[in-house]
Amino acid sequence: MGDFYQNGFVATLHNLRARPYEELEQKLEKFSKKRPIGLIIPSLYSELSRQALKDIVSILKGIPYIDEIVIGLDRADDYQYKNALEFFAELPQHHRVLWNDGPRMQDFKKKLASKNIVTTVPGKGRNVWFCFGYMIASARSEAIALHDADIITYNREMLARLIYPVADPSFNFKYCKGYYFRTDDEKLHGRAVRLLVTPLLRTLKKLLGHHTYLEYLDSFRYPLAGEFSMRADVIKTIRIPYDWGLEIGILNEVERNNSFNRICQVEIADRYDHKHQSLSIEDAEQGLSKMSRDVSRAIFAKLASDGITLTPAFFRTLKATYYRIALEFVELYKADAAMNGLTYDFHKEEEVIDLFVKNVYQSGISFLDNPDNVPLMPSWKRVQSAFPGILEEFREIVEADNNII
Repeated sequence: MGDFYQNGFVATLHNLRARPYEELEQKLEKFSKKRPIGLIIPSLYSELSRQALKDIVSILKGIPYIDEIVIGLDRADDYQYKNALEFFAELPQHHRVLWNDGPRMQDFKKKLASKNIVTTVPGKGRNVWFCFGYMIASARSEAIALHDADIITYNREMLARLIYPVADPSFNFKYCKGYYFRTDDEKLHGRAVRLLVTPLLRTLKKLLGHHTYLEYLDSFRYPLAGEFSMRADVIKTIRIPYDWGLEIGILNEVERNNSFNRICQVEIADRYDHKHQSLSIEDAEQGLSKMSRDVSRAIFAKLASDGITLTPAFFRTLKATYYRIALEFVELYKADAAMNGLTYDFHKEEEVIDLFVKNVYQSGISFLDNPDNVPLMPSWKRVQSAFPGILEEFREIVEADNNII
């Protein structure tokens, strides 16, 4: 995507094709001497059997500038956790596998719950939250990247470009969001961004007029990207959702705690593909259906916290307006796909919109009925205040788990 256009409130760092990734890695090795670099990978145990994670581990073995790797492991029993330790043992970097379902972690969760810090709801957000906590406890990394475990098109350049903006000491950025073009070379992907987030933001801007938060969020080319990097001090103060609102929720917290000139986005890949979520029309608690609800709710909660009055009448208007704008985007993507020789299923795209428009409205009404039910996990700064010495205890739990074989 060779362009240099800057739009919106956050800086865009493009891939102008002028620098090979080997040069980036050489720079990162130098940066890492003063600003150690770490990586977080949240994962389900099932990912260990997929080729994507095997390829990721194989690539990470040869990357010299990474000092620490933390893998958050969900849905693993005792045998599976030991298998995971063996799976990641070939990594030469200092690495730890967090056993989120292990007995020590269960006791730890109960202790947190004794002071109303609830960590019992499973999900990627909870996984990431515990990884953040361990990163703070280990104090080994100053620049930290995070990416998913299911990236099919993973390569060294992707990681180097993702971490570079927060690792370079001459830059002022404290948070960086990755962006890319979602495709498998046959058709357009990224339905949740193309048909939900972007049309929803444009709808809200039309109804509410200029609003700093909406302009900020609309500045990101791929706001739901699971790849981002940050400085270590950022993760100490942010609250994050435990559900599919994770990526939007983190963007909300970063905006709350930092000025815009400390936030950027970077193009990390020419082409990106990973495991795709099903539409899940029949089950609102799965797939893209649940994602659309959680993402919409995260946006509505942020608007409410910024002083916007939301009413049933507002959401009825939003439903009709969003539907019209989303259908206009379908026409745009149809032309874009045809221009680039990609297949485009007009019917399926509108089927997705039919589901999203229903879920956007229902998530809005649900928020009005129960605005206190915003699934945010507290910052680790608050946890430390509630339990002095908790980070050292957490570190010891992780160390004990990692030494069971």
